[in-house]
Amino acid sequence: MTLSQISSLESAVQTNKIPARLPWLALLALAMTGFICIFTETIPAGLLPHIAEGLSLTKGMAGQLVTAYAIGSIVAAIPFAMFTGGLRRRPLLIAIIVGFLIFNSATAWSSSYALTLIARFFAGVSAGAAWGMVAGYARRMVPDALRGRALAVAMVGTPIALTFGVPAGTVLGDIVGWRLVFGLISLLTLVLIAWVLWKVPDFPGQPAEQRMTVGQVFVLPGIRPILMVVLTWMLAHNILYTYIAPFLEHLGLKGQVSLVLLVFGIVALVSIWIVGLLISQYLRLLVLISLLGFLLVSAALWTGASSALFVYAAVALWGLTFGGAATLLQTALAEASGEDGVDIVMPINTTVWNLAIAAGGIAGGTLLEHIGAQSFPGVLLILLLIALIIAWRAKKHGFPS
Repeated sequence: MTLSQISSLESAVQTNKIPARLPWLALLALAMTGFICIFTETIPAGLLPHIAEGLSLTKGMAGQLVTAYAIGSIVAAIPFAMFTGGLRRRPLLIAIIVGFLIFNSATAWSSSYALTLIARFFAGVSAGAAWGMVAGYARRMVPDALRGRALAVAMVGTPIALTFGVPAGTVLGDIVGWRLVFGLISLLTLVLIAWVLWKVPDFPGQPAEQRMTVGQVFVLPGIRPILMVVLTWMLAHNILYTYIAPFLEHLGLKGQVSLVLLVFGIVALVSIWIVGLLISQYLRLLVLISLLGFLLVSAALWTGASSALFVYAAVALWGLTFGGAATLLQTALAEASGEDGVDIVMPINTTVWNLAIAAGGIAGGTLLEHIGAQSFPGVLLILLLIALIIAWRAKKHGFPS
């Protein structure tokens, strides 16, 4: 760090632009943004029968509402970051949240399948834009020493949405209908807009001459190994997570999906807390331990043991290895890309992450149809071994010692 950078940092701390401790309310507003992204993406899965009935669709057609959202995220993430890199951060964040307000409201009111698909696509565009800037935004709020913890707080909305939001939204949909659930998401976005205006600091965008291109970021040392770990790790995770119901049925635990996912989510929250405490000193070690732990889970499940206690223990270890994954991988990417590249590398990460989600659905479905759920652990072992080898070898750049 140069003398001018040190002087600038000291000045910012003194004027409270960059606090010397975590700005909890500002970071939790970013976490709330992530919660809305994930909740909006996944809630159709829990409401599928109601949506299909309400729009006179088959369940397969209703399921494409999730696909449309994912496509929107993949298509928008990188171009959005490239064309908005020079804009001030808070107005841009508010515009993204307004996008959720508009398109979730449209979903709640729409009686047309085509219109609903369009609304879901543009809600996905909003999500792709949000994920592209949340990590960089959180890191800019704090000094270097607190960036790992700040990112951990900003990412906590994801497991909360998966653990509590989607099950609660599904139950609420059973009681009051799916349209009101989307209406309540819109109400949450109104609260979030006020929250951002109240507590989230504004930052300038990057001047054009300082912004890096996608090509420049992609060839930086360490970026490609990290992205390969993202792809293989998340592909393995999503094969099992997406098809956890048939896998549990294969193990003789049919009807216990909700409880299994609750255990997974609660332990994932613990994982985020642990990662937030240790990431600044032990990022590489945490990545290697997480991958090795998930690999051991896959090996244990491959043995075919199916007692309830064994499966719940395996799921708990799986949650412990996954909860901090987003924080670990995004921090590694941010460190490898530097301040000039962080706002470009995060949309690239979003694109790769969503490709892994989509590929997990396709690969898992193909395996389930042609071989059976018993094939999942073996495939996971191969993917995780590849990820572990890549992470281990990237000890100079990517996941440095």
